[in-house]
Amino acid sequence: MTDTTQADDRPADGAVEHLDVLIVGAGLSGIGAAHYVATRCRWATYAIFEARDSIGGTWDLFRYPGIRSDSDMFTFSYSFRPWQGAKAIADGDTILQYLKDTAAEDGTDRHIRFGHRIVRAEWSTDDARWTVTAERTDTGEQVVLTCSFLFSCTGYYRYDRGYVPDFDGLDDYAGEFIQPQLWPEDLDVAGKRVVVIGSGATAVTLVPSLARLGARVTMLQRSPTYVVALPNRNPIADLARKVLPVSISGPMLRWMMVTGTVGMYQLSRRRPELVKKVLRRRLERQLPAGYDIDTHFTPSYDPWDQRLCVVSNGDMFAAIAEGTAEVVTDHVDRFTLTGIRLRSGAELDADIVVAATGLDLLFMGGMDVIVDGDKVDPADRVTYKGMMLEGVPNAALAVGYTNASWTLRSDLISDYVCRLLEHMRRSGMRQCTPTPDDDLTERAPLLGLSSGYITRTVDRFPKQGTRAPWKVAQNYFYDYRQMRRSDVVDAEMVFSNPRSASAPVAARSAAGEIDA
Repeated sequence: MTDTTQADDRPADGAVEHLDVLIVGAGLSGIGAAHYVATRCRWATYAIFEARDSIGGTWDLFRYPGIRSDSDMFTFSYSFRPWQGAKAIADGDTILQYLKDTAAEDGTDRHIRFGHRIVRAEWSTDDARWTVTAERTDTGEQVVLTCSFLFSCTGYYRYDRGYVPDFDGLDDYAGEFIQPQLWPEDLDVAGKRVVVIGSGATAVTLVPSLARLGARVTMLQRSPTYVVALPNRNPIADLARKVLPVSISGPMLRWMMVTGTVGMYQLSRRRPELVKKVLRRRLERQLPAGYDIDTHFTPSYDPWDQRLCVVSNGDMFAAIAEGTAEVVTDHVDRFTLTGIRLRSGAELDADIVVAATGLDLLFMGGMDVIVDGDKVDPADRVTYKGMMLEGVPNAALAVGYTNASWTLRSDLISDYVCRLLEHMRRSGMRQCTPTPDDDLTERAPLLGLSSGYITRTVDRFPKQGTRAPWKVAQNYFYDYRQMRRSDVVDAEMVFSNPRSASAPVAARSAAGEIDA
């Protein structure tokens, strides 16, 4: 394990270290957040605490065959470092290298402290700071420091395990049972009968990848998911990058892809039957004649009630056409010695079963959050602009989109956090607290999809309200106006706790301005 933090970032006299900003997580969001803090708040001291021993988060942890982005890289990459790779849908290794190169390019990798898992954060209004307790994952030693602002970039997936249903008879099964995020490095699937349980993004990635490795693959799903094939090269992007400099082609392609993504989502919500017809026609062109699309690729819900799955270059459809992969739509009755018996009575023989059955979610990496002695239950709180919790000062969350590239929103949040920090520095205020001016009694789930991994954990996560700034729109154009083009001073963000007793105390006026 290598800790790359600069030695002069820490106090040498044994005093408790204090940072202006503590970023939690060195994955996609954390690396982006560090760039914004380093370039927009040059005065700020900061560090990134990463529980694992390497950079990259999801893209370092997940090593299953074929892992790739399920969004285009022109929006999945950072706005400050436009994607220059050949593929519009990139593989995991390429994405991981992009993250490492980004962190190295601006030196933010030197501020990462690996093997530091934050277990507790306690806010004191009197001191206007967080006291943070981290645990060293190599020694178990506890590390205590303070920070003025806490920025959680852990995402919402649980990294140490996925979700596995309580399958009857699993202990009787003699083959290999694998979770995708715990993929064995030396697994040989050539000539093996592999059953992939699931129908989401992981499953539709694994099925063609395992088929290319020589496996005979069955995707077993309880119910279908909407899938769409996209090319992993974008000819418009290739041409634009050939004739235009990066400073022009990068933003142009980003906005072009955002417009297409938002347009498709809005059309799906307003004209779902039309979108269903379009998706079905595409399937009819890509699957063998007479294929049972109604059973295997026609969900019972509308498009974008759950996330749409991307099939890169139509590879899964090609594997089905070639006979190296098949889809079975049925329920698991129980595991047997040699495979799976289905509710229909049919049996699937399997040397290997892969449980691509969804992710388990974990809020803020599982840390305890305490504000002035009271423990915060996230499920009881509403989010301000989808990035801060009501009543929790000086703490932000990087939560991306469920209907578009994660990075689009995490970029906006990082920029907004820096604007908050700059405003507090200029105004002399040490505290910013999202505070609704009514009871926000109407609440809805934060993430807004009906996917199983979300509905299973809705009781653990914060909520959203039904009006701005407490409503999450899942719309980049709306968020861009709300977060990039609006003032950080508004009627429901209270700035307080001046730097010295002689400084004027801020109060919220009816107009939402800060009065001396």
